[in-house]
Amino acid sequence: MALWNEKPTPATAGPVVPPSATPPERSSPERSVSEPALAVSPRRPTPKTSSEGGESVIAANLTIEGKIEGSGNVRIAGRFKGDVRIDGNFSIESGAHLTGQVLAGIVVVGGELQGNIESAKRVDVQEGGVIVGDVKAGSITVAAGSATYSSTFTHNTVSKVCSRP
Repeated sequence: MALWNEKPTPATAGPVVPPSATPPERSSPERSVSEPALAVSPRRPTPKTSSEGGESVIAANLTIEGKIEGSGNVRIAGRFKGDVRIDGNFSIESGAHLTGQVLAGIVVVGGELQGNIESAKRVDVQEGGVIVGDVKAGSITVAAGSATYSSTFTHNTVSKVCSRP
């Protein structure tokens, strides 16, 4: 390395290549670690599984038509038209609306479901929840103030939760 005002000595070994013939070196952009927003994480976080509480949400201001399939938990707060088949828990919040078939582990209905529930371990119909369709589940809990307009088939238990003794 040459110091200021010092002339470098030419190297005698190897052919002389003009500076325009050498490809430019690529360097990664330098980031200051002192700025937390620009710090680089050593690895990406792993997505949560249904047992860890990972959840997909259809927000209250959305209306979607299609189908939902996969694993994990799903919560609907808006409107959805289509079938739901998941290996996880499924909930319809108060004010939400679903038109379609549901196949999930545990189903909680606080809004309105127009369609059938199949092969659920447990179905909870909360106060204000409405089911218009058939329900096939291991157990069903129907809260006071809810409505079910269906043929209900269960393997184990049907319980009615009342607000009065």
